[in-house]
Order: sequence, then C-alpha cells, then structure tokens
Amino acid sequence: MRFSSKASSQASPREDLAALRAEIDRIDAEMHALLIQRGTIIDRLIAVKGTTASGSAFRPGREAAMMRRVAERHRGLLPLDTVEGIWRVIIATFTYVQAPFSVHADVSGGDPAMRDSARFHFGFTVPYRPHPTCAAVIEAVAASRGDLGIFRFESKGTTGAVRPPKGEAWWEGLIGEGRPKVIARLPFIERPTHPAGTPVFVVAKPLEDPTAAQRDWVLHAARTATWTAETERALQDLYGEVVGRAKPRGEGERLLIAVPGGVGPRQLREALDRAGAEVAALDETGSHAARFRV
Repeated sequence: MRFSSKASSQASPREDLAALRAEIDRIDAEMHALLIQRGTIIDRLIAVKGTTASGSAFRPGREAAMMRRVAERHRGLLPLDTVEGIWRVIIATFTYVQAPFSVHADVSGGDPAMRDSARFHFGFTVPYRPHPTCAAVIEAVAASRGDLGIFRFESKGTTGAVRPPKGEAWWEGLIGEGRPKVIARLPFIERPTHPAGTPVFVVAKPLEDPTAAQRDWVLHAARTATWTAETERALQDLYGEVVGRAKPRGEGERLLIAVPGGVGPRQLREALDRAGAEVAALDETGSHAARFRV
C-alpha cells in the first residue's frame, strides 16, 4: 500500500504537467486560428476599400490608439516589450498585405538603431531601404505609391528635439501640396527600456483619408529673421517647442516647430511676430499622436 501511495503521488505532477502543456497547445491553436480569421477579414477589407490600388494602408491615428489600448490592458508575466513587438508585427504585416510598401530610413546617424526601429515597428516582411540623407528618404517616399520614411531625433522635452545632420533643414522637403508629411512619431508606447526606443518621425505622402491622421501635435516649418529667448518664451506660452533648428551661413533661422493641435498657424505666427521673430514663412509639415508613456 505504501508503494502504491508513493507511485500515485509521483504520478500526479506528471499528469498536471501534461495537462498544462495540452492547455498551452490549445491556446496556441486558438491564437493561430484567430490570426487566420483576422486574415479573412483583411481580405474582405481589401475588397471593400480597394487599398491595393490606392497606396499605403498605414493608419497612424488608429495604430496609436490600438497600441495605447494594448499597454493599458496588459498584465501578467509576459513583458510588455514582447506583447508590443507581437502586435506591431501583426498590424504591420496585415497592413503590408493590404497594400505592399517599403520603409526608407535615414542612416546618416548610423544604421543599427534605424534598422532596429524599422524591424520592431514594421516587422521583417516589410522591405527596409537605407539612405544616406534625410532628403534622399523624402524623395524616395515622394516617388513611391505608398512607402514610408523614418528619421531619428534625440528625445528632449515634450515632443523631442531633432538633431539635423550637418545643419540640414530636412523638414523643408515636406513643404508644399502633395509633398510627403510627418504622419506619426515612434515608438507609440514610450518607456526608458524600450528595445527599439530610438525616437523617429514617420513621413508618407498625404493620406487619402484625412481622418486617418492624428493631430494631437502639428508640425510647422518656419523661417524667421531671429530667434531669441523672448520668442522661445512666446512659443512655450502656446505649449509648443522647437523640434528642429538649422541656421545656414548668412541666413536667418530655419525651424521645425511643434504645437498642440488646437493652435492654428495664424495664432502661432502672430505670437512669434509679437516676440520679434519676424516670421518670413510658416508651412505645415505634418502631425502626429501624443506620446504615450508607461
């Protein structure tokens, strides 16, 4: 009887382990089935929208909201890094299936960080195209049907301070009707230990559906005669900030300015002029969702 009791007690953990592995297999099968089901819905979506004929299916506002929901509801043992990475691959790959696109990256500041950002946020299915300058990225996007471009910048302040390569005011390549515009800021979920945390702007040709853009922050390219502490304070009073600055020799200031979506261009220009900036030009160059931190 003692032998039987001992054998029984030893068998129980093995039986529990087998049951747990069977449960994991069941969950894995269900997740795969759900991905297949998602694919069939995307197939129907393609038929309804005809996105394969209209360029990129990337919808930055929707994706930012989706990633925020993922972060808010996440709990348990699995790291948020893994969950975010899985979701980004799923979203980006199905976006690519709807309308194939490439990601063009400015690697003037180094390729590894840009490659990590592109692969984390868009997966390995989406082609990655490195370029030596920001201008080359913008022109590649402009010449495409629905490609995206990414530029890195150093995070500082509310929206991040851009470090233009060799004084280049790259954002001026976004000026004009039909030109590419900033449509997103990555990563959507920010944290100090993010595995692909290099802050980047995403540019694309103007979205066919204006409601797809997120306008929490709006970017403007400005040319001013001067830029002083007084004009800096005037911008801060509007809760805005300079996120890019270049000063070609013998010329005035060339700035990329970010302001909340509720601040219109006229209000911005008047505030800067009152502070002595002497604004010669002010052009919208895009917008993006507010940063979400965990």
